Amino acid sequence: MGFFAIMNPIANTPIFLSLTSQDNTKTTKRIALRALLLAFVIVVAFSVLGKVIFDLFGITLPAFQITGGFIVLLIGYHMLQGNASSVHQLNEEDSQEAIDAKLSVAISPLAMPLLAGPGTIATAMNFSAGGSLFEMVTTILAFAVLCVITYFIFIFGERFVTFIGAGALGVITRMMGLILAVIGVQMLIEGIHGAFPLHVS
Repeated sequence: MGFFAIMNPIANTPIFLSLTSQDNTKTTKRIALRALLLAFVIVVAFSVLGKVIFDLFGITLPAFQITGGFIVLLIGYHMLQGNASSVHQLNEEDSQEAIDAKLSVAISPLAMPLLAGPGTIATAMNFSAGGSLFEMVTTILAFAVLCVITYFIFIFGERFVTFIGAGALGVITRMMGLILAVIGVQMLIEGIHGAFPLHVS
C-alpha cells in the first residue's frame, strides 16, 4: 500500500494515455511493458544497493528530486501547450529508429521519474533498510505485484480513450500537463527543502 500511494498508478494512467495517445495498441503495450520493467529494475537496484549507488556517484536524494522535478516540469509544460513531440507524429511505416523514438517515453518520463521517482526509490530503500533478506525480498515482491497491476490499468485505459474521443483527450492532455508541471514543482520544492533545510526555532 505504501508503494501504491507513492507510485499512484490511477493518477498516472491519464498521463500515460496522453503520452501514448497517437500510438497504436501494440506500441502502447510495448511502452507500458518497457516502462514498468525498467521501473522494476530501478527499484530492485536501489532496494539492494541503494546507499552504495548514492555513495558511489556522490548523489544525494535532494539532488535526484531537483533533477527529476525539472524533467517532469518541462514535459508537463510542453503537454500544457498542446505540443506533440516528434515521437507522436510517426506512422506505421517508420524505421526502427523512429519506433525506438516512440518507445523512448517509456524511459523518461514514465519509468523515471514518474513510476520509479525519488519517492518510490526512497520508499524502497526505507522498506529494505533493515538489511535482512526477508525484508528485501518482501519489498521487491510487493513492487512486482504493483507493476503487474499498473500494467493492466495502463492497457485497459485505452478503452477510455476510445470512449471519450480524440478531442476530449486533447483537453485531458492539457489538464495532465498542468498536473505534471505541478508534480515537477513539488519535486523541486522537496528537493530544495532537503538540500537547504529550514531550521525554525
